[in-house]
Amino acid sequence: MTIALFRIDPRDSVATTLRDMKTGETALGVTLSADVPKGHKVAMTPVTAGEPVLKFGFPIGRATQAIAPGEHVHTHNVRTALEGSGSYRYAPSHEPAAAFHGPGFLGYRRADGRVGTRNEIWVIPTVGCVGRTAQKIAERAARLHEGQIDGVHAFAHPFGCSQLGDDLDGTRAILTALANHPNAGGVLIVGLGCESNQMNRMLEGITHPNIRTLGAQMASDEVEEGLALVEALIEGAQATRTPVPLSELVLGVKCGGSDGFSGLTANPLVGRMSDAVTAAGGTAILTEIPEIFGAEQLLMARAENQAVFGGIVELVNGFKRYFTDHGEAVSE
Repeated sequence: MTIALFRIDPRDSVATTLRDMKTGETALGVTLSADVPKGHKVAMTPVTAGEPVLKFGFPIGRATQAIAPGEHVHTHNVRTALEGSGSYRYAPSHEPAAAFHGPGFLGYRRADGRVGTRNEIWVIPTVGCVGRTAQKIAERAARLHEGQIDGVHAFAHPFGCSQLGDDLDGTRAILTALANHPNAGGVLIVGLGCESNQMNRMLEGITHPNIRTLGAQMASDEVEEGLALVEALIEGAQATRTPVPLSELVLGVKCGGSDGFSGLTANPLVGRMSDAVTAAGGTAILTEIPEIFGAEQLLMARAENQAVFGGIVELVNGFKRYFTDHGEAVSE
């Protein structure tokens, strides 16, 4: 018999349906008073109007009316508890994970000491106007050199033209960081010639030892010239994987499209992976800050010290202010 309801924390006032459930079905000691779709919430305990609704042992909203056990808990009877910039108290409650002593991984040690998990050729356009050119070069090169390198990839984007000031600086900083990434064994920078994001300014911040450049407006056949440059990059990018401790790994995590089961499956798995990597001395990078709205206190409780806690508060409140300053609700 399959499990129909899953209660994450014994303190939770709701459980998640693991399949479509019908009125009158009983599971975990409650009887449903309505049909509830898969991935939705069912009340496990009585919740009074205005009382927090708990999931993961944490408030996820407030009841807008009294909710009896077995009722469907959704937007018709719960409202968000998210607010604009908030006041938070440092209350550490997380015990660090035990040091990880398992195996490391096979990586590519770079000249600057960093380690890549892949050895690829990256084609980076300075401006969106040559994004398709970069893609054509990468697609053809990937077919021509299959098996000689881990991959050939283009990073097309719509930026680099008619940008000024901080806007342009931001684009340049991101593209420069990509060009210096340890997963790139070689980098081809493709420019147009008339863009705001001039190639020479980008090159000032690039330290990668295996780099080539291509100016589309100066080339007779930019794709063919690009293919020749990629071939040279591949020759200079040959490398061998060597054993590396987990402390050298940098793990980036990002929302990949949440549903009603993400918090039961993928999210805890990724969290445990992050705990293992950081316990070994590695690094986990959390992006997409608005995705943590509503759960930020759980992360703040894991802050190593008050200074780290203060940094998280400043970051989260800064994002929230950006929403409210532009007339947007932080829950949207």
